[in-house]
Amino acid sequence: MTRTLHVVGLGSGDPAQLTGEAVAALRGAAYAVAPRKARADGGDDPLVAVRRDLLAAVAPGLALVEVPDPERDRSARVAGDASAYRGAVADWHAARAAAYEQVLLERPGDVAFLVWGDPAFYDSTLRIVDAVLAGGRVAAEVRVVPGISSLQLLAAAHRIVLHEVGQPITVTTGRRLREAVDAGADNVLVMLNAGLDLAGLEDWTIWWGANLAATGERLVAGRVGDVLGDVLAARDAAKVEAGWVMDCYLLRRPPSRR
Repeated sequence: MTRTLHVVGLGSGDPAQLTGEAVAALRGAAYAVAPRKARADGGDDPLVAVRRDLLAAVAPGLALVEVPDPERDRSARVAGDASAYRGAVADWHAARAAAYEQVLLERPGDVAFLVWGDPAFYDSTLRIVDAVLAGGRVAAEVRVVPGISSLQLLAAAHRIVLHEVGQPITVTTGRRLREAVDAGADNVLVMLNAGLDLAGLEDWTIWWGANLAATGERLVAGRVGDVLGDVLAARDAAKVEAGWVMDCYLLRRPPSRR
């Protein structure tokens, strides 16, 4: 019988946000898998700790296999070399695929890959699983279970619609925000932020959130020039409280500059 690899979106890690489909996938799996990032202080990975608590709440007894996450070369990102950055990410994904393949070869049965948020948004688990299967040593079918994304949580927390009537919305990363602005995007959703560089966007409106629906949640909204200091302080506070920070935000161009 062909085994199934469930790629399960966990939302913010709150059991209340899991769909019935996600709970069923977790309870039907032989074990779950998640990457564990090394910490300089040797402490536990707080995002793995959240996953452990989640499994204890909805799938008691399900083993969590914590796979040490390979080191990633971030020098190209800092230098702004797009080609080198893509190469570094490809190398990182290949190392992850090799690590996951080893787990799958050693452990039979259906498995649940635990994905923060939703597998469709800026997560590479599906690409890595496909690379494992392409290697030919693991035979399985892949099933994706969607989760509540940070984009949805941001809109709900601020009680907003993410775009204006009949208007498009651009989803991008902090690294590529300027490209979206220069291309004329009026509504920009920004994820994966190493920092917050909003110089020149002081008249735009921002709806910002960190650790949405999780420990350390922070929300700030207003004119960028008025609230940027509050955003930066809230970001730092969220990281201190939770031990990690993931933030996203919506930027909207002022009508006078369209």
